Amino acid sequence: MKQDYYEVLGVGKNATEGEIKKAYRKQAIKYHPDKNPGDQEAEAKFKLAAEAYEILSDSQKKAQYDQFGHAAFENGGFGGGGMNMEDIFSQFGDIFGSAFGGGFGGFGGGQRRMKGSDLRIRVTLSLEEIINGVEKKIKVKRKTQAPGVQFTTCSTCKGTGQVTRVANTILGRMQTASPCPKCQGSGQIISNRPSGSDAQGMIQEEETVSIKIPSGVEEGMQLKVSGKGNAAPGNGISGDLLVLIQEKQDENFVREGNHLHYDLYISIAEAALGISKEIALIDGKVRIKLESGIQSGKTLRLKNKGIRDLNGYGSGDLLVHINVWTPKVLNREQKKFFENMIEDDNFRPQPEKSDKSFFEKVKDMFA
Repeated sequence: MKQDYYEVLGVGKNATEGEIKKAYRKQAIKYHPDKNPGDQEAEAKFKLAAEAYEILSDSQKKAQYDQFGHAAFENGGFGGGGMNMEDIFSQFGDIFGSAFGGGFGGFGGGQRRMKGSDLRIRVTLSLEEIINGVEKKIKVKRKTQAPGVQFTTCSTCKGTGQVTRVANTILGRMQTASPCPKCQGSGQIISNRPSGSDAQGMIQEEETVSIKIPSGVEEGMQLKVSGKGNAAPGNGISGDLLVLIQEKQDENFVREGNHLHYDLYISIAEAALGISKEIALIDGKVRIKLESGIQSGKTLRLKNKGIRDLNGYGSGDLLVHINVWTPKVLNREQKKFFENMIEDDNFRPQPEKSDKSFFEKVKDMFA
């Protein structure tokens, strides 16, 4: 069973933002890889502390965790789990301060580790994939270090990636830091560049990346696959692969948040007599009973037959909109039948107060 995040950091549920940050810094320094080289248990605790801080330092994620616990983040891809060292140092490196050689807080006694650029792709999903979740294998062209490339520590900045300058001003001596002009901030200089690689010793390769997409994602959402962007020179860390979600329009259902809309067409006879209808859903079937005299425009709401919420807040509903289909062509007998019904009072429109007009329905939609 996964350990409670509050226990990981040693704070109570009412801890302030400052107390949570302080508690995380204490745990991070205690289990930092530079302080515990080769200790796998310490590394695991270091990652778990960062995972706990990622959730508890974000008010929205913290509220979800307080209500649903770890189950709120089981889907993955949106925070809470699977953090690697690159994630931790790129997101929370400033929290370590000068505890490990200043500035960046990464491996190697404070050397600056550059991060490669991020890559962005679009993934189009069907409604079935959105409802059930899916694992996609995508081919991505990304920059990687060429085999045989070698680097040496920059002699100008001594591997820090920065140079400092001291200037005398009317306010006294002022110190400023800027990226090293010799290594462009990487802290390293290429000493052996293989044939076919660029000026930074990089080549472009195609890689198949597996992307786990949780159920309930929406158009415009962005997932992050850590470390699958472009690599960085030397001892740098790879960028991330950012996956933008697009939805493919379904032939039968229209999505509205976690709700689904479905148009059900019935004949005049079915509307008058009533009938039982079966609707094929994405992951099963449902049968509904239509009472006799049902009116066109009636909406039936089927609870929890929509899309499961991404954050675990239950499922949306399926809204079935009834449409009475009027035939465009009638034979002689059918035409005679309806001509006789014109004068029949039972066939004359007699709307009740509960039957809302079209304009009232539109008004309710925008209320």
